[in-house]
Amino acid sequence: MSAKSGNITWQGGTVAPQDRRALLGHDGCVVWLTGLPASGKTTIARALESGLTKRGHLAYVLDGDNVRHGLNSDLGFSPADRHENIRRVGEVAGMMAEAGVITIAAFISPYGAGRDRARQAARGRPFLEVFCDAPLEACRRRDPRGLYAKAQAGEIEQMTGLDAPYEVPASPDIVLKTADSSVDDCVAAVLAVMADKGILRVCDTPRGRRP
Repeated sequence: MSAKSGNITWQGGTVAPQDRRALLGHDGCVVWLTGLPASGKTTIARALESGLTKRGHLAYVLDGDNVRHGLNSDLGFSPADRHENIRRVGEVAGMMAEAGVITIAAFISPYGAGRDRARQAARGRPFLEVFCDAPLEACRRRDPRGLYAKAQAGEIEQMTGLDAPYEVPASPDIVLKTADSSVDDCVAAVLAVMADKGILRVCDTPRGRRP
C-alpha cells in the first residue's frame, strides 16, 4: 500500500542488522502462524515464545485477539477489515523483526494476499509462514472459546471456516498437523527450521550466557 502523502522520506538508522545480531545472538524474524479458529495457533505461539525465552532469545507474540483490544480496536470482521487487520499487524511485525525481535504472529489471516503482504512487510528479513493444519471438525471439537457453537447458534457472523472463507496456504514454510501432534513436537519442528535457516545463531545456551 502506497503512502497517501508525497512529502515523506524513509529514514534509515545507524544500527546495522549485524549489530543487533551481536547483541541478541540471533536475527530478528517473523514467525507467522495461520490456520482456522481453534487450530492451535495461540497455544503453539505462546509455547514457542516461552521456549525461545528460556534459551536466551528475545521473542514476543502478537496475538489476534490482543491487537483488537488496542491497535485494531476500530476494526470489525468484514473482508475489508480483515485485510486491514493483517496489513497493520504485518507492518508492526516487520518493524519488530527489524529491531531484532523474534516476532511470533498468531492470526487466522484467512486470505493468501494478506499473508503475502505480511511477508513483504518483513522487507527481506526471515519470514516463516507456519500453517496450523487441523481439520474443521477437530477445531469444532476443541473450540476452547465456544466460537463455533456461537456461530452455529447465529450469535456470530462471518465465522472463518463456516460462512467466511479460509484460503489454505499454497506453499507454507512449515506445516503443523496440530490435531495429531503435541504442542512440544510442534514447537520443536519450528525451532528446527529456524536453526536450519540460520535464524538462531546461539542455541540452547543458558540465559545471559553467550559462547
